[in-house]
Amino acid sequence: MKKHAQHNSMQSEEINNDQSKPSDTSTPPEQNLPDAEQAEMSREVKLEVELSEARDKYLRLYSDFENYKKRIARDRVEWTKMAGSDILLSVLPVMDDMERAMKTMSESAGSETVREGLELIYKKLKSIMESKGLKPMESIGKIFDADLHDAITNVPASSSDMKGKVMDEVEKGYYLNDKVIRHAKVIVGF
Repeated sequence: MKKHAQHNSMQSEEINNDQSKPSDTSTPPEQNLPDAEQAEMSREVKLEVELSEARDKYLRLYSDFENYKKRIARDRVEWTKMAGSDILLSVLPVMDDMERAMKTMSESAGSETVREGLELIYKKLKSIMESKGLKPMESIGKIFDADLHDAITNVPASSSDMKGKVMDEVEKGYYLNDKVIRHAKVIVGF
């Protein structure tokens, strides 16, 4: 019976030793997670990705809105500067006529007082227009620029350095707050 008891104790030790040894077929602890925990982790990762995408969209939308506000503010300032351009454009032909009349009066022997009165009215009108931001364009002798000038005709240049430059001005061009509101009608040398 002693033998039988020894044999049983040896078998129980072997069983205990087998249980304490790690089996070679075991997987790493991360892979031993149950399916519910893996699903929860993947769900957390998915939510984090969605959150970062939402933050990115928010930041882009916010910056677009800020740019929109700045653009509208700039446009509003520009609109106020150009608000009176229609009225100024309608007065420009009157200024042109006054300039022509003054030029004609200075060439002819007319009444000196009428010429002086016309010059006075012209200067006053010109100063009012300049106070509103209107500036005459200087074109004669400058290189022809299609953004500033309307070429009426081409004439042979008096010298080689005048080729491609404005020879004469038929109608003055004007700027309103540094924007062209009327192109100069010019004659260009070739």
